[in-house]
Amino acid sequence: MDLKLQDDLKHMDQLLQLTKDFSSRFLSSIDELAADKQVVINSRIAMPDAGVGGNAALEMFRQRYGDGITAAAGPRYWGFVTGGVTPASLMGDWLTSAIDLNSSDKSSVSFYIETETIALLKELFGLPAPFLGCFVTGATMSNFTGLAVGRQWLGQQLGVDIAAEGMSALPGLKVLSGTPHSSVSKAMSMVGLGRNNLVRIAVPEGRECVDILALKKYLQENKGPFIYVANAGTVNTVDFDDIAALVKLRDEYGFWLHVDAAFGGFAACSDQWKHLLNGWEQADSITIDAHKWLNVPYDAAMIFCRHPQLQTAVFQNAGAAYLGDPSAQFNFINHIPENSRRQRALPAWFSLMAYGKEGYRWLVENNIALAKQLGSLLDANPNFVLLSPVRLCVVCFTLNVAAAEEAAAVNEYLEILNASGLVCMTATVYGGRQAIRAALVNWRTSGNDVTMVYDAMKVLAEKIVNKYTYA
Repeated sequence: MDLKLQDDLKHMDQLLQLTKDFSSRFLSSIDELAADKQVVINSRIAMPDAGVGGNAALEMFRQRYGDGITAAAGPRYWGFVTGGVTPASLMGDWLTSAIDLNSSDKSSVSFYIETETIALLKELFGLPAPFLGCFVTGATMSNFTGLAVGRQWLGQQLGVDIAAEGMSALPGLKVLSGTPHSSVSKAMSMVGLGRNNLVRIAVPEGRECVDILALKKYLQENKGPFIYVANAGTVNTVDFDDIAALVKLRDEYGFWLHVDAAFGGFAACSDQWKHLLNGWEQADSITIDAHKWLNVPYDAAMIFCRHPQLQTAVFQNAGAAYLGDPSAQFNFINHIPENSRRQRALPAWFSLMAYGKEGYRWLVENNIALAKQLGSLLDANPNFVLLSPVRLCVVCFTLNVAAAEEAAAVNEYLEILNASGLVCMTATVYGGRQAIRAALVNWRTSGNDVTMVYDAMKVLAEKIVNKYTYA
């Protein structure tokens, strides 16, 4: 055995303790760390001929990268839609790495962990038993999987096995949506449908949900079949398509209904908000992210689908005798893109067991209440313009400056605000206006965080608005 490996094996407990100590110091200071900052590392380490061992590697990591570590999992990271890491999910993630089971091994306990975790998640979301759930890396791969199975269904309606014959046998298939996430067009590119075959259906003024009458008109005037991607929580304003109305149209006109509920699906945790998802239990496939509002470590998401046979047609490992017959024995590898997989289900299992339905109901409702608190503060301040009602956990706003100055003012404002390290938000465009969005989906975020951030925001806004108003 290599001498460094041999020495690390001998001192494994000490190495794990050093790693725990490093992690504990990070977590104990997460409230004080910058939510985000620009990191530039110009030098590059060469591959060593002789390794330095785990202890020295940890010290090299600390010296080289330690100052660049930010609190992206902290209470004031409100950029994109980034959840934190609950204590229990961290426990599960550490065990996942230590045990290092392949989730695709049907004979190991890993299979049962994933099966049970999916059942728990269906109970949390109120999804019926016919849905098969599988873990994937994130919402992008979940949308990819849903579209790939939907593509197979499209071919089936037209008498073509696309999984066998390829897209050349059936070109020009269309995917419809109102305000699709960018991952949808990316998934279309990967699955061979092509970005240019995405048809954007009109949305009502001031909304991001689809206009049901406009969709019905398109279905009446164009020959299908189609895939429709419903939005259950858009990234700018957390708007929801009327899924129950979409189900009625699906039943009348015949299309594949995929629901992108990457983080909006967590509205199901709350009796107050679950009505937004009415009808999703009848969808064909559903995307839900885990490293967003479930607050488990990257990377983890789920795909839920009512048509496992179509999944097998697309993703089966045909002709691999050593993997067994896909039709005779269930295995997750025949239903998703990956074969070998990390045990992503275990962090989710730990967090679900540790905090239960009540814990996730509190998390969701607390984040929504805090987002509405921030929205109310901004709406009452004449230097800000709230661009949309705060529907769930995202606040979309801009600065009250002339239209010609808006882009420059907003970009300068956001650059200074994020550079402070106090908070991180992301730029966006909404209704043709340069805007900022704050997404609150972290279990650590409190009212004190909202007050602290708003106090800094209003001081900076006054300076920037005055600068661009009187320049």
